[in-house]
Amino acid sequence: MNIKINIMKKFVYSIACTLMVLCCCAWSNGADNDKDTRPANYAKSKRFKALMLWEPGAEIAHVQFDRQSMEFFHRLNYGGGYVLDTTTTLKGYTYDQLKEYSVIIALNASPSDPESRALFERYMENGGGWLGFHASAYNDRNTHWPWYVKFLGCGEFKANNWPPQAALLEIDTHKHPVTKNLPDTYVAPPSEFYQWSSDLRGNKDIQVLLTLSAKNYPMGVKDIVYGGDFPVVWTNKNYRMVYINMGHGDESYKDATQQLLFLNAFRWVVSRDPKGDPFDK
Repeated sequence: MNIKINIMKKFVYSIACTLMVLCCCAWSNGADNDKDTRPANYAKSKRFKALMLWEPGAEIAHVQFDRQSMEFFHRLNYGGGYVLDTTTTLKGYTYDQLKEYSVIIALNASPSDPESRALFERYMENGGGWLGFHASAYNDRNTHWPWYVKFLGCGEFKANNWPPQAALLEIDTHKHPVTKNLPDTYVAPPSEFYQWSSDLRGNKDIQVLLTLSAKNYPMGVKDIVYGGDFPVVWTNKNYRMVYINMGHGDESYKDATQQLLFLNAFRWVVSRDPKGDPFDK
């Protein structure tokens, strides 16, 4: 009996050792695959062009965010890595001029006149890039822009919390470049969060990246959101775009994780430029 037990123990031990070796090899191979042996890539010229769209006449909390965003993206451009232009309207731009930009950064603003809307549609339908914050996605029954509603995927504005407050956010996937290096959860600085009328998660064109945690409910003091699915960052897979719900007030850049999210989204949209990844130049 003892002989059989010893043989069995040796067999189990042998299997366990084999599994450990296989796991170590798999981990080692994965680690090797993550290594990039290319030398550091120093830009010899400006890599791409970015255009910031904002509305100086918007409510003060939106203007506060916009001005801080300008400073944030200006800091990302230290050393002149890219061209950073700013505008309050797309009026006056031709399509040939607009298509030179790898991304439009929409800071609480969106095209409002028919000419600018048509230009933006053409830009996006032909491979343009868009990174939108907060009120850049705002639309209701008075907006009258069906293409934009489909582009965003979220439907019309439904509700919001008030006043602005910090909120626990949950990462939906770590497999996307925008979220790959973020923690599973983080507490976003105080903001007014917009909830939308459409089922984003049920839209085959939409990939939700971050969601406002249900642990926040009830959320608000004056205006209260009691529940419901609440995506806050997503991409429409048919376009080179990311929408980020945050963007209200002067506290959005106080959190390092949120800054990393903004940077990841910016870099990912730019990297998918149909003219080629400018970060590989």
